[in-house]
Parts: sequence; C-alpha cells; structure tokens
Amino acid sequence: MPLHTANTPSVEVNPVPSVFSFLWLTLAANPAAPVPAAPADPKVAVATVLDDWHRAAAAANEARYFALFTPDAVFMGTDGTERWTVDQFRAWSKPYFSKGKAWSFKSLSRNVFLAKDGQTAWFDEALDTPNLGPARGSGVLVKEPAGWRIAQYNLSVPIPNDLMGEVTNRVATYTKAKAAQGTTPGATPATPAPKAAPAPKTTPAPKP
Repeated sequence: MPLHTANTPSVEVNPVPSVFSFLWLTLAANPAAPVPAAPADPKVAVATVLDDWHRAAAAANEARYFALFTPDAVFMGTDGTERWTVDQFRAWSKPYFSKGKAWSFKSLSRNVFLAKDGQTAWFDEALDTPNLGPARGSGVLVKEPAGWRIAQYNLSVPIPNDLMGEVTNRVATYTKAKAAQGTTPGATPATPAPKAAPAPKTTPAPKP
C-alpha cells in the first residue's frame, strides 16, 4: 500500500485518554466483549487501536491481539527474514501467549496520517521496549466495518549514524561467516519476545 501519496501534515497523537482504561480491562477479561464505539476523531481512533494492540500483547491476550489485524496483514520484524503473514506470526508467537508472557512495547510518541478518503491511515511511533531498547514501529491501518485494523506493522531498531559503519561491517562479517558455513544468515528469526524466552525453531517466512 502506498505510504506517501497524501499531503496531510503530521499530527502527534497522545496516548489514549484514561477513559479507555476501564474498557481495556473489560476486553482483556473477555476478548469477545463488544468493541466500544470508536472515537469521532479518526486519528485518535487509529491511536486507540494501536494502544489496544500493544496492551493485548503485554497482557498475553492472544485473541484480542490478532483480532486487530486484517486477514492479509503482514508483520515485519527486525531480522531480514521476518516477513510474516498473520497465520505465520500467530503460529510462532502462540507459545509465548500460552505461557501468559508475550512482549511489552510502550509507545512514547506517535504520528498518524490519513488518506483523503479517510479509509487508510499510516503511522510511525517511537517505542520503549525491555529487550530491544529504543525501537521504532511504523505501518498501515485500513478502515473496515468493525473499525480500524492493522494491515502492516514494521518493527525496527534505529541505528545512530555514528555507529552505522561499525554495524554494517559487523553484518558483512557475519554474513560471510554464515556463507562459509553453508548456512543462511537469519535462518533462526529474531523475535520481539523477551530474551529470557528461547525462540522456537520455525521456518522463516518467504522473502518478498
């Protein structure tokens, strides 16, 4: 989906007001509970969905977390092999949700943009994470009859420019070493889950 066609100026959306706290507790206890009416401001509605999604992961609410994706959504992880469909991502993450401990990402700031027809939104957000440190999320949401749903989420770790040469050199060395061993770099996908939980072995998603 195009992420740059609209000229709508950037608007930073603050975290969801406290009025949604009670609603979230209700949804966490009962994923099938009716979804409350979306805020009138579409940008606030988009931010509400993203915050709800992050809270669902922190609460290990698998049903709620994946209900906020579109059926054809894609999750892009920090490793080059991590391009997951919803089904692939859910299969990989299920052991973490089943143990009651997924991951906890906190949005520190967020910019939301809307297409002129009001049916597509895109965003970028600065994240505080316990395992990756400062991170960045970006992606696309589309408006469906049930409300805004995440069509793409791209998780990345910004690298300071002063460290870029060191990082690219290490990646090049790592890639050559893997090639010499006859293995594919990133064959075991990196994960957004806590480092304390070992990642299950899975087949990486096909490269785009």
